[in-house]
Amino acid sequence: MIASVYAKCMAVKTITIDIDAYERLARLKRTGQSFSQVIKEHLPAPGTTAGDLLARLDRTAISDETLAGIERVIEERGRHPVRVPGW
Repeated sequence: MIASVYAKCMAVKTITIDIDAYERLARLKRTGQSFSQVIKEHLPAPGTTAGDLLARLDRTAISDETLAGIERVIEERGRHPVRVPGW
């Protein structure tokens, strides 16, 4: 039997931070977690937060036709037999 070994390769950059920044980062780090994981956890990529989504939605135009279609679907769901109480 031949075992396959896969190595995960990634580019790395060396950065310089002061002692205070290092200590803050180290306090956030959990066992088994890399500093890169800590940074990604606390500094998410643009477009990945709920605030980013809300900001994007504020800039999105929705046509009257689409809004009317959404209202029709909501009304139809409200009349569905499963949603109407039988008492």
